[in-house]
Amino acid sequence: MQTHEIARRFSQYFADHGHTRVPSASLILDDPTLLFVNAGMVQFKPYFLGQAPPPYPRATSIQKCVRTGDIDEVGRTTRHNTFFQMAGNFSFGDYFKAGAIEHAWNLVTGSQDAGGYGFDPDRIWVTVYDDDDEAIGLWRKIAGLPTERIQRRGGEDNYWDMGVPGPGGPCSEIYFDRGPQHGRDGGPEADEDRYLEIWNLVFMQDERGELSPKKGYPPVGTLPKKNIDTGMGVERVAYLLQGVDNVYETDLVRPVIARAEEFSGRRYGSSPEDDVRFRVIADHARSGVMIIGDGVTPSNEGRGYVLRRLLRRIVRSSRLLGVHEPVLPAFAEVVRDAMAPSYPELATDFERISAVVRAEEEAFLSTLTAGSKIFDTAVAATKESGGTQLAGDKAFQLHDTYGFPIDLTLEMASEAGLTVDEQGFRSLMEEQRSRAKADAAARKTGHLGVQAYRTVLDNAGTSDFLGYDELVADAAIVGLIVDGVGVPAVGQGTAVEVVLDRTPFYAEGGGQQADMGVIVGADFTITVSDVQAPVPGLIVHRGVVTAGEARIDVQVHAEVDTERRAAVSRAHSATHLVHAGMRRALGDAAAQAGSLNAPGRLRFDFTSPAGAVPPSVLADVEDEVNAVLIADHDVRAFVTSQEEARKLGALALFGEKYGDEVRIIEIGEYSRELCGGTHVLRSGQLGLVKLLGEASIGSGVRRVEALVGLDAFRYLAKEHVLVSQLAEQFKAKPEELPERINGIVERLRQAERELEKVRADAVLSSAGALAEGAEDVDGVALVAVAAPDGVGGNDLRALASDVRGRLGARPGVVALFSADGEKVSFVVATTSAARDRGLAAGKLVPAFAPAVSGRGGGKPDLAQGGGTNPAGVAEAVAALRAALRAA
Repeated sequence: MQTHEIARRFSQYFADHGHTRVPSASLILDDPTLLFVNAGMVQFKPYFLGQAPPPYPRATSIQKCVRTGDIDEVGRTTRHNTFFQMAGNFSFGDYFKAGAIEHAWNLVTGSQDAGGYGFDPDRIWVTVYDDDDEAIGLWRKIAGLPTERIQRRGGEDNYWDMGVPGPGGPCSEIYFDRGPQHGRDGGPEADEDRYLEIWNLVFMQDERGELSPKKGYPPVGTLPKKNIDTGMGVERVAYLLQGVDNVYETDLVRPVIARAEEFSGRRYGSSPEDDVRFRVIADHARSGVMIIGDGVTPSNEGRGYVLRRLLRRIVRSSRLLGVHEPVLPAFAEVVRDAMAPSYPELATDFERISAVVRAEEEAFLSTLTAGSKIFDTAVAATKESGGTQLAGDKAFQLHDTYGFPIDLTLEMASEAGLTVDEQGFRSLMEEQRSRAKADAAARKTGHLGVQAYRTVLDNAGTSDFLGYDELVADAAIVGLIVDGVGVPAVGQGTAVEVVLDRTPFYAEGGGQQADMGVIVGADFTITVSDVQAPVPGLIVHRGVVTAGEARIDVQVHAEVDTERRAAVSRAHSATHLVHAGMRRALGDAAAQAGSLNAPGRLRFDFTSPAGAVPPSVLADVEDEVNAVLIADHDVRAFVTSQEEARKLGALALFGEKYGDEVRIIEIGEYSRELCGGTHVLRSGQLGLVKLLGEASIGSGVRRVEALVGLDAFRYLAKEHVLVSQLAEQFKAKPEELPERINGIVERLRQAERELEKVRADAVLSSAGALAEGAEDVDGVALVAVAAPDGVGGNDLRALASDVRGRLGARPGVVALFSADGEKVSFVVATTSAARDRGLAAGKLVPAFAPAVSGRGGGKPDLAQGGGTNPAGVAEAVAALRAALRAA
């Protein structure tokens, strides 16, 4: 049974049993506790926690997931994927244990002709939480499972949570016995390779805190309702139903291995080491494409770092298979063809995906070149010192600074006849991981601070947003929160969070800044400076009581700052136009990666794997956008289904969560996007858009900043005044200024070059006198002095080399010092005859560098360094002299 069919049957079964089909959420959600969506229930968290009312009592989804906690184990096991599809059915206070067990049993063991999976009931085992006698009774009653095929297990195995504060509960897992040829008897407790877990039924009833019940800690609370959250591993079921040996050989993954076989000329199944590499390529190619598809680009932090690591492991594994040409775009094509039937956006957005992987591979190949040079230097130094092991800190430097995978370092070291201090490397890696975990823990805000908001939701329901059509409204205060605690009243001068039953205020979101304004009661005023939506469905106004005493359950008049709203709306509409203009100019690869819409200005981030955008392209985009303004198109907002939005070609922002119904903003036929923000009514209301320039903010991501409306006009007016002043100063017409200024700059550069030559000649003119003043130290001509004032850097090296050359065939050592404030630089040069006597420049440095509180090093003929004690130069010269006498 093909993987797409397995997913289809799951969705169909639960739809036939009253579950609402819910599309997979993006892998990137606005959740500070997660880098990637790692379970099917993530998009339903607000319903489980009671932060928002569920729109349906039961749901089903096929959720795309990424887990990278044990990425180094990929390919070494038969069942591990970083990307996988989690089929799930969910009940929000509807059915509980009996319903979940009945549905799972019927689908797993139902005949394939009747729409089930057809697993042999006699080969099914289940596990339950230690004290869950109820689940055991239900498995015996509903499925007829004998007691010996139901095993009790502890929290580590049979309690589920997300690994962060949130919902959780005891669970029951379904296993399939693959047979004695795959391991020993005894059920899942004995061997989880033979007994393969395919489905986890979570009886979600608890709320965990920072410490997990999996570790024996009690939950911090009980969820408002008892819920069901299940997760069936689509790839694992495919692996069993397709009769293959592991998940890497299923129909959606094996084609990548086949392409890797074509590239390498090697065959999967011929070598255990190569098989791991083939599997890494297949797994990571899928994960990388799916992550890029949801808008992530490679970078050195967060999600971008995970993506970069995945892609670079593919390149590394390919090289270890003997493939040195670019491979990522070809692997991405295979993934697209395999996955597009379930995720059609991979095909429509493939130009961008391909551009991202191509740029990352090119960058990594350059990194490998640079890293190889560092590696060669480290090998040479190790051998020169008589060592046989590459230091752990050097391997870590190659990994951390140059992106050099440790496996590649190990293989190259072996080829050079060396081993690697793996223990030292892994200790440094563990230190880095510990720092990363501490940082992640600091970021975890979970949901522990939302209790006050949840109380308001429970008592008053969701906030009604009126701001698309109204900027003033009468409303009632249904919640007052001070320092995270609900209060009945709050006095003048106090910072407060206000919840209204209905509001015209826009909460910050989608890159658009929040509204400001006032909330006025009969005898009090609240100045609103920020508006947020901390939990779904609730709009919270943050401000200060500037007069009187605000009270709950009173009528107020809410009024938005109309000038600010209009300016922000103009910026938001302009962002849509700039986005459309960039895609028209650069292609679909220019996808929005972030934005800021503020009064009179905007910031637009977009993917650009090809690098900087030429000024001519920016000028063309600016011209095209302003032409749209002159055309004064209608700006239309309407709500439709996700499916219809896709048919219309509306752009969706990666990482945004959209419901079944979506809001579209159309600006004529030029721009069409999914958007929940506020906008102008006609494009002409923007007045003017001025692009200020673009710059890089990360690998493959560029940023354009622009001014809108009156701010753009004022900017151009200032530029006009500046150009007029320059024209008057240079006695030239404005259009002649570039040529005139270029001429002056070129004359200045020529003058600087001539001055530099004069200065260099002056420096080198002292070389003869320094050489003539050399002292004899046991047959060695020593020149050890402070260089003339103003000599440093390259000049110091040039002077030392010139003095050395004037010493002729004598054994000679030149040591020149240059002080600059509280720092001192030095250069040591040796003649060939001195080196024949064992006097190497690099080995002389440690003899005198401590005197200037410094250090340095280099080659036998030339070394350099610096220190922080210029007063110690005389002592350093004496130390060098003593070292020569002792040599």
